[in-house]
Amino acid sequence: MPVRLARGWHLLTAVVSGGSLLLQLALVLASDNDTVLIRLIRLVSYFTIQSNLIVTAVAIMLVRDPRRDGAFWRVARLASVVCIGVTGLVYVAVLRDLFVLGPLDRIANAGLHYATPVLAVLGWALFGPRPRVDLRVVRLTLAYPVLWLAYILARGAIVHEYPYPFVDVDEQGYAAVFINCLVVTVVFLALSGLVWLLDRSAPPAPSQRRATVSGQSAGREAP
Repeated sequence: MPVRLARGWHLLTAVVSGGSLLLQLALVLASDNDTVLIRLIRLVSYFTIQSNLIVTAVAIMLVRDPRRDGAFWRVARLASVVCIGVTGLVYVAVLRDLFVLGPLDRIANAGLHYATPVLAVLGWALFGPRPRVDLRVVRLTLAYPVLWLAYILARGAIVHEYPYPFVDVDEQGYAAVFINCLVVTVVFLALSGLVWLLDRSAPPAPSQRRATVSGQSAGREAP
């Protein structure tokens, strides 16, 4: 796919994901439950919010340079695809019927859990950039959800509040939460492995050279 189309797709992804985040933030700030600080901490503790933040940041960088590369970048790019993919899958399979949403909440929810996962995953499949993924990148990427889980369990032990029912130790106990997290881990591994295999076998993308490449010499292909 040509660079111009790639740039347009990433821009759309950034607008949808970033706009949904801003709407969700506005709804949280408009609420009168607890203090503003507690509401903000609660908001950013959701894996959905964190994965959408990663997608938005990565998409903005790809708008500027659809062929971006670098050691940290490769991990960020894979995380943006895998984490938002798992976010969408887990929400559809487990969480979508658990909450009663108002009209604006439904708009934010659709952007965060449906539109952004589709745009981000399909955008990677169509526009890459690739090749970018190896086993080291996969290992480093998977460290992030592990750290998130450690944070959620530590915070929950202190405030007795968990962002999702399947990690609620107070309600389910550690044994059930361990099994739930094991299932989600399998989903992470499967999606990461699929992205790794496709990255190795699919043709490089985007297909056009840019006149200049940020952080690289002009027109140079990334490995």
